[in-house]
Amino acid sequence: MKQNDLVIEPASDSDLPALVALWGLCNLVVDYNDPLGDIAFARGKTNSDVLIGRFEGVVVASVMVGHDGHRGWLWYVAVDPSAQRQGLGGQIVRGGEDWLRKRGVRKAMLLIRDTNTPVRKFYERIGYEAVPRTVMQRWL
Repeated sequence: MKQNDLVIEPASDSDLPALVALWGLCNLVVDYNDPLGDIAFARGKTNSDVLIGRFEGVVVASVMVGHDGHRGWLWYVAVDPSAQRQGLGGQIVRGGEDWLRKRGVRKAMLLIRDTNTPVRKFYERIGYEAVPRTVMQRWL
């Protein structure tokens, strides 16, 4: 696979089954996530969208992207396990970053579950760094 073989575009309705299956393959879905609900909430908004990466017409990568007016966020970054280690992860992340840049957002943030330790080295290789922060939440 050559670096320029990934076509990145917003997800369409017909992509949803493949997208949810991809997230399952990549262990991104946990019992408290509703992937279709997350997709519907983010897709096609002025401050968020879901991008897919296609190789030869097949969905092999994704990133959900959004911003709060200051910080950009990347979620559900995924590459089909059979297509990993070929540069596609970096391409889909750059696709999300480009989406943010076009909207004037200057910083991209992401969260990694503590249980997803292998992916930390990937993000470090493409220029991300851990920052000392405490993330707090409250279920609404």
